[in-house]
Amino acid sequence: MRDQTESGTPFAGVYGPDDLAGFDPAEKLGEPGAFPYTRGVHPTMYTSRPWTMRQYAGFGTAAESNARYRELIAQGTAGLSVAFDLPTQMGHDSDAPLAAGEVGKVGVAIDSIEDMRVLFDGIPLGEVSTSMTINAPAAVLLLLYELVAEEQGVPADRLTGTIQNDVLKEYIARGTYIFPPEPSLRLVADTFAYCQRRLPRWNTISISGYHMAEAGATPAQEIAFTLADGIAYVEAALAAGLEVDEFAPRLSFFFVARTTLLEEVAKFRAARRIWAHVMRERFGARHPKSLMLRFHTQTAGVQLTAQQPEVNLARVTIQALAAVLGGTQSLHTNSFDEALALPTQKSARLALRTQQVIAHETDVTSTVDPFAGSYVVESLTDAVEAEALRLMAAVEELGGAVRAIEEGFQKSEIERTAYQIAREIDAGERVVVGVNRFTVDVEDPYQPLRVDPVLEREQVARLVRLRSERDQPAVDRALEALVAAAAGTTNVLDPMREALRLGATVGEVCNALRGVWGVHSPRETF
Repeated sequence: MRDQTESGTPFAGVYGPDDLAGFDPAEKLGEPGAFPYTRGVHPTMYTSRPWTMRQYAGFGTAAESNARYRELIAQGTAGLSVAFDLPTQMGHDSDAPLAAGEVGKVGVAIDSIEDMRVLFDGIPLGEVSTSMTINAPAAVLLLLYELVAEEQGVPADRLTGTIQNDVLKEYIARGTYIFPPEPSLRLVADTFAYCQRRLPRWNTISISGYHMAEAGATPAQEIAFTLADGIAYVEAALAAGLEVDEFAPRLSFFFVARTTLLEEVAKFRAARRIWAHVMRERFGARHPKSLMLRFHTQTAGVQLTAQQPEVNLARVTIQALAAVLGGTQSLHTNSFDEALALPTQKSARLALRTQQVIAHETDVTSTVDPFAGSYVVESLTDAVEAEALRLMAAVEELGGAVRAIEEGFQKSEIERTAYQIAREIDAGERVVVGVNRFTVDVEDPYQPLRVDPVLEREQVARLVRLRSERDQPAVDRALEALVAAAAGTTNVLDPMREALRLGATVGEVCNALRGVWGVHSPRETF
């Protein structure tokens, strides 16, 4: 039995009217689809249609991942979500020395437009919504996607999807950054402007708390530091000359869903309420969509266990239910075997079936915001909101998200929490089923999916062939134009697009920017 929430609020054994003394439903809740959006961003939520069921996938080569995407679409996935390998995430080509041994391991290797063509071969990009989990080189991968869609005959203004593009959280919790914070923010703002002009239906950023939570952040820390990053992105876009109601409707967010269902539901509701007030009162946004916190959710990878992995099926189901009850717009459910290896085709299908059971065999989609008015959930929502606002104020006192990152504030707060969680698990004070309680002596045999090392050699060979066959002088001129834009003030995505169209690689584009902007060196905080 837990005596307090993950964010540190004591649990009452019983909740009642006294716990909501002074609670004003009109102020705190409003109606679904209306300010402050506590009850959801749409009036009908899932009573008219379910959330978008995304499955995050990508491994090995583009051809292998393409086969997995086709399988997921055939099984009922409504949106694709692309996982990239570490070299791609860090802006390195597959033949770079730093890429050795990592090509295709935690995601798909994408080096050039040729790989992007193969990745989406036979998938009509005008009909699917694609999310790409990519941050520092997000603009590069988005442009490759746009170019491939153009080859398919799909106009840019028909493309729908999301790039994560949230580099600030990389400095806080994840580490796949390239450039220092200031030029990284400039690249984000340039992407906002480019998409406003060419890809108006594309979500230009998914401001992420997921990775902070995976690093140990509490629910309150997760939404506080995520929304503080969101404020920094809005300020960067405004400083670049954009109008808030021009870009804010395309902002989106990305959160985790843990097994602590009640607090997770409260967290999602509190996040919507805080963001609505920030956008209206701090930035003067007027368009209703500028005030809506729309978000994607992924179940908690950090809570998956390698011991008794089938138990993860129960964890993921509870986590998915928390996301749905909290009003998510799209959801990825982790596969039960991800603590051991890349998901097999069967386990990925089972993860999707978990969402489909919730959507079609339960009654939670029959009414909007089922927990509204719940003594415990409304009390927890207020508690999470209060703690998140306290943390956001601390970030502001340090000069905002970027300055706080440079001071190591968010990182040190999360590391402290992660250390405490680890101590509690080691001491047996925090129960993890199958790990420190209810263990078994012998685990059932399991055959994980492995990426063949031969694939790395084949990927490198394709890259060598690409460089030998392209118009090298034209590529060099295009990269020089990109360098000039990066050194100046014009939007870097236009020359970047031309370089990629001519066959420049992801690594070459990122290296051109490294030469102008430099690379980020982290500060030790713990």
